Amino acid sequence: MDAKLKIADREFSSRLIIGTGKYKTFPEMARCLEASGSDMVTVAVRRVNLTDRSKESLLDYIDTKKYFILPNTAGCYSADEAVRAARMAREVGLSNWIKLEVIGDEATLFPDNAGLLEATKTLVQDGFVVLPYTNDDLVAALRLIDAGAAAVMPLGAPIGSGMGIQNIPNMRILRERITQVPLIVDAGVGTASDAAIAMELGADGVLMNTGIAMAHDPEAMAGAMNHAVQAGRLAYLAGRIPKKLYATASSPLEGVSR
Repeated sequence: MDAKLKIADREFSSRLIIGTGKYKTFPEMARCLEASGSDMVTVAVRRVNLTDRSKESLLDYIDTKKYFILPNTAGCYSADEAVRAARMAREVGLSNWIKLEVIGDEATLFPDNAGLLEATKTLVQDGFVVLPYTNDDLVAALRLIDAGAAAVMPLGAPIGSGMGIQNIPNMRILRERITQVPLIVDAGVGTASDAAIAMELGADGVLMNTGIAMAHDPEAMAGAMNHAVQAGRLAYLAGRIPKKLYATASSPLEGVSR
């Protein structure tokens, strides 16, 4: 039996983490959460009503007995801004866990690695469990781990691009070198095969939002991603055959009389 995904002091049955943005309606989001099989969902601190609970909020549609809420600092462009958002989420009772984003470029939404490292150090010292969204860069990932990150979340491709895993060699290097904390592919997954590839490369989990929320049938895509993550994980554990240039007969002739 495959072990559960463990991050810090928590275990999760599903290796699929999904976002809560871009859905047409909150009920559609809730149906997709159910179809995904996920037990962890991420919520943007700056894009949800955290103070006036008399108004409708996506939080009203998330069963906290079933789903662990992972706040995120999407839309933050400096370490200070991200730290303030994380502290706000904790103050209103969401969690002391944070998916940390510090964006460095508005067009690509690539991370600001310097700001990300600074914010990680501050939040870890402040008692947060920090899961930083970062580039597919080994050195950046190792520095975040040294700073106390509980997982590293390298992008597969730019956020919302749906291009899938664009730098497979980097992902392989990250998988070989990062053994201290979970490695979770974050961003760029567009369809089920992208999620399966991420898991086949050895990722411990996959986080996605746009690939489900913007699909023609989001609920069906959520189910497809659920199966893809499970299949990719099982294939990784099973071990693929080596690639070869020439054919090998599937029914060998050795020992067969002619």
